[in-house]
Amino acid sequence: MSETNVQNVSKVYFTDFRCKPDEGHVDKLKRLIKHAGIDKIDMDGKFVAIKMHFGELGNLSFLRPNYARAIVDVVKQLGGKPFLTDCNTLYPGSRKNAIEHLYCAWENGFTPLTVGCPVIIGDGLKGTDDIAVPVVGGEYVKEAKIGRAIMDADVFISLTHFKGHEMTGFGGTIKNIGMGCGSRAGKKDQHCNGKPVIDQEACRGCRRCMAECANNGLMFDAERKKMSINHDNCVGCGRCIGACNFDAISFANNASVKDLNCRMAEYTKAVIDGRPNFHVSVIRDVSPNCDCHAGNDTPIIPDVGMFASFDPLALDQACADACLKQTPLPNSQIADEMAKPDFHDHHDNFLNSNPNTEYKTCLAHAEKIGLGSRKYEMVRVK
Repeated sequence: MSETNVQNVSKVYFTDFRCKPDEGHVDKLKRLIKHAGIDKIDMDGKFVAIKMHFGELGNLSFLRPNYARAIVDVVKQLGGKPFLTDCNTLYPGSRKNAIEHLYCAWENGFTPLTVGCPVIIGDGLKGTDDIAVPVVGGEYVKEAKIGRAIMDADVFISLTHFKGHEMTGFGGTIKNIGMGCGSRAGKKDQHCNGKPVIDQEACRGCRRCMAECANNGLMFDAERKKMSINHDNCVGCGRCIGACNFDAISFANNASVKDLNCRMAEYTKAVIDGRPNFHVSVIRDVSPNCDCHAGNDTPIIPDVGMFASFDPLALDQACADACLKQTPLPNSQIADEMAKPDFHDHHDNFLNSNPNTEYKTCLAHAEKIGLGSRKYEMVRVK
């Protein structure tokens, strides 16, 4: 479902963080999404997946549970059965399996009590519970591997912390959906070209990973009590990573940023095609890097506001445009970059902060495959 006119101009609704007396950001977010038409979606008795990032342990720039609660409350008012969800990570950290992921979410404040609904990890205990979803018009991906619980939902909503990113320039709605909804194998398909490697120092020789490999891609050295990869048999699915409790297995060969951007756009299309969807982005605490880090730097630009749309591409374009209009903040990563003697001004806050990144291929490819429109009409909600 997208709210566009015959000229393919999508509506994006926006409100800043200024509030009336006795009104907070949560109340204002509820008003925003109602103005944007979330009640046009039939949610009566439907399962509603609300996709967001719970933040890595140690990170403090992720969206707080209050924002999620606002979405949940409105979904419940519309008769829906909401759940918050995210999928396990490909890299080692505190969200690489459902148990650690839930502990991380709870510690960061996302509990049924605080958000008003269950928290479900979309791709299961070890990141292996996925479903192959065809990508209509896909050029890079023919079948996307998406967390099963996310695809089982009747309605899909994304709630995104719009921020900088060390690979893709910024982390917006498309990244939240495309990368975030991919299972471990799906994240590998987007991120990596190649097969995993095993850190011999970190490996304990417990052989838990062997139980997850269906292709005889792992070998155990009984004398050394260490695992290794059989590259002739390994298919690069990444399932062994979720089985390792000691962070000994990882991928080494990253895809080019252009390929990553295009694959994320195609994964996003797979997630939302054929069912009602709605999207919210919040531009505040715009850290220079992803919330997947176990820490965060100071914001690179001032807080801007909250945005909502039925079109995820128009939403990302509008948020990017809003961020590019902001004055960089002093004593931040972007200020450090701009103070370097060899600084080259890209006239772009994201590229000036992370000069080796690139995001425009993602937006261009998303439009090419019919994910949405880069043209939008901004509707301000006071």
